[in-house]
Amino acid sequence: MWDVVVVGAGPAGASAAYAAACAGRRVLLLEKAELPRYKTCGGGIIGPSREALPPGFELPLRERVHAVTFSMNGKLSRTRRSKQALFGLINRPEFDAGLVEAAKDAGARVRTGAAVTRVEQHGPSVPDRRTVAVVLADGETLLARAVVGADGSASRIGAHVGVKLDQVDLGLEVEIPVPPPVAEDWAGRVLIDWGPMPGSYGWVFPKGDTLTVGVISARGEGAGTKRYLEDFIARLGLAGFEPSISSGHLTRCRSEDSPLSRGRVLVCGDAAGLLEPWTREGISFALRSGRLAGEWAVRIAEAHDAVDARRQALNYAFAIKAGLGVEMGVGRRMYAAFARRPGVFHAALTGFRPAWRAFTKITRGTTTLAELVRTHPTARRALMAMDRG
Repeated sequence: MWDVVVVGAGPAGASAAYAAACAGRRVLLLEKAELPRYKTCGGGIIGPSREALPPGFELPLRERVHAVTFSMNGKLSRTRRSKQALFGLINRPEFDAGLVEAAKDAGARVRTGAAVTRVEQHGPSVPDRRTVAVVLADGETLLARAVVGADGSASRIGAHVGVKLDQVDLGLEVEIPVPPPVAEDWAGRVLIDWGPMPGSYGWVFPKGDTLTVGVISARGEGAGTKRYLEDFIARLGLAGFEPSISSGHLTRCRSEDSPLSRGRVLVCGDAAGLLEPWTREGISFALRSGRLAGEWAVRIAEAHDAVDARRQALNYAFAIKAGLGVEMGVGRRMYAAFARRPGVFHAALTGFRPAWRAFTKITRGTTTLAELVRTHPTARRALMAMDRG
């Protein structure tokens, strides 16, 4: 009998396992793949991500970003620079493996190659009402007092909980090895390109001798998104280089009324649809929600009846909604305004000093989008004006 079983060893799952193990509980972290494994992800580590890492965790940074070039579908390009680093860039296989090691060091057990097909809270596999059965693809059944679902955006645990989604986007990405002169041109600088389709944008993130190049737009625009990526790569003069990896991924944002738990099962990270709707940034949401899920899973594991378990699950939901939920609410409004008038955002970030300062504060983690709107009347008025179109 495990106190907490965590399904999925990405940033959310590893953070949940770490938090639960730090409380001295018997924790099992399950991952269907073998580690390390590739994940489609830009790999940007902003301030909130750094603050949510385990104490003493050493980030495997491939680049520190001091400059951002903004463009509008390849035009009106302008670069803004900062003396201080804005954020860092990592490769997900290294980053995720480091987080899993931190969870192991805290006392969690890790099993790879363990695909979960379903969880059961009633039936013959469940010995009592304090237990959740976790059924693996090979038929093995594991028992736990609480389960955390962190198994990605196509989550089986999320389906069990009943997670509802209201924004689904398609991201396409390639990893392009480049020769030293090209890598040097990009060192310390990223590109953000506002794309041709509503709500779309592209990025170039340098990581030593490799450029991570990607685009994202609303699902249903698959052909247009693919053309955007091809045109984007060609425009950058990178079409002659052979990608080492080409991948795609759906990002899914939760509906505001979507559940975060069912019985003794919690969800976090992508499995809960927790990410920033405008930028679709997910690492900081995964780390922060994973930590909270691990802490509250411990309380659920200690609950002696369904009423107490439900109380703890509601407390977890309240903690998520009071923090990350508020940030997502502002992000939804930003996304809607950006989809209508991307030119306004481009003009503000490239020519309006307060907007650039706000961008630097958010990426460094000295504020959040929600905090900025709450405490700065100018930002609040600007958002209200964008809401009106």
